[in-house]
Amino acid sequence: MTITVDPSTEQELERFEPFDERRIDATLERARSGFGRWRRTPLDERSPAMRRAGALLRERKAELALLATREMGKPIAEAEAEVDKCAGCCDYFAEHAARFLADEPHPSSASESYVGFRPLGAILAVMPWNFPFWQVFRFGAPSLMAGNVGVLKHASNVTGCSLAIESIFRDAGFPDGVFSAVIVSGSQATKLIDDPRIAAVTLTGSEAAGVSVAAAAGKNLKKTVLELGGSDPFIVLADADLDLAADWAVRSRFQNTGQSCIAAKRFIVEDAVYDAFVERFAAKAHALAYGDPTDRSNKLGPLARGDLRDTLAEQIDATKARGGRVATGGRKPPRKGYFFEPTVVVDVLPGMPMFEQETFGPAAAVVRARDADHAVALANDSQFGLGGNLWTRDLERAKRLAADLETGGVFVNGMTASDPRLPFGGIKRSGYGRELSSFGIREFVNVQTVWIGPPKEPAPQSKPAE
Repeated sequence: MTITVDPSTEQELERFEPFDERRIDATLERARSGFGRWRRTPLDERSPAMRRAGALLRERKAELALLATREMGKPIAEAEAEVDKCAGCCDYFAEHAARFLADEPHPSSASESYVGFRPLGAILAVMPWNFPFWQVFRFGAPSLMAGNVGVLKHASNVTGCSLAIESIFRDAGFPDGVFSAVIVSGSQATKLIDDPRIAAVTLTGSEAAGVSVAAAAGKNLKKTVLELGGSDPFIVLADADLDLAADWAVRSRFQNTGQSCIAAKRFIVEDAVYDAFVERFAAKAHALAYGDPTDRSNKLGPLARGDLRDTLAEQIDATKARGGRVATGGRKPPRKGYFFEPTVVVDVLPGMPMFEQETFGPAAAVVRARDADHAVALANDSQFGLGGNLWTRDLERAKRLAADLETGGVFVNGMTASDPRLPFGGIKRSGYGRELSSFGIREFVNVQTVWIGPPKEPAPQSKPAE
């Protein structure tokens, strides 16, 4: 039985019956049949359905946001903003998919030659709980517009959100089988990947989950896109606007109660402004109100599960034991719910848990750098490579330093965020492949060469070996 729990009260919300083998098979068969029809549906007929999905998201924003808040604890204003972002993503790909997927002429020896972008089939989406709507629509909008169909295996603690997303696509007029949710355990994902009716897999989740999914997909020679963990650096150089940097540092770290892969986690500050930045950052973090996530005055809610809170506390305690110092927070408040105080730990060094590991909760690690080059070296001293921030008034230097950062994205004087217009993804242990933009919509397509004869000129010949 799948049970959802309100993390702010620790009370059970609802129970869901997992799919048995018969129901899983029926879902995959509908996806196979639905793909056969959907792939031949012209783009100008796919677009209205995607626009209706966006409109339904806006119409149902209040109920969808409250559902996310109850199932995983997201502050209600952030939950509403997440639903709005999903609607915008639907609109974006409804408008631009035809351009992204248009045949591209590629002159060759043929009378005519071009590259086409053909859908692959049913894409299995293994999605996490932290952004229960956005993570799904970030995959779903471009993939469905490309002519694929989606099968969603969502995190068990947001099963209600999973079924609500399925309803959005169904009510928007997408044909049967084009988007389906399955209620199965994480261990059953491998069986889904093995099924020949699944063409490819996308996963957003932990490093361990990525390794497991990639291994299962590799065994079956199926394409994967993985968006995994991050320990994003937030570099503050001596010439930065410290007040502005501190404001955005708080927002960057504590969005979604710190439960975000792309949240800033390691704040690497040049020595000349280290103390001044710490003073500002810790004061602003300390002032954050936390509590009931349906109360709009609270900026932080609970962590999504009790084990997540325990892991965060262990990481902080282990960092303190090795010399880190808590500037503010650091405790579980004595109240019901999986709450944790907004926390800033300073004097963190490489080798400490909060430097080496991803911290998934409202806790920031502040690291001292000798100079800009040392800051970049510290930023790159990580197994992760998702996003990064750089704060400086010298934009030309910022561009040079950005080129040296080993991350999928660099945001200068701003906060890391995903945007439908820009490719999103990481390197190293943060995964591979890209979502969003023209790059993302082409991840799950067959890039097909079409050569039409007769040849008008001979193909280039390699020079004979001497």
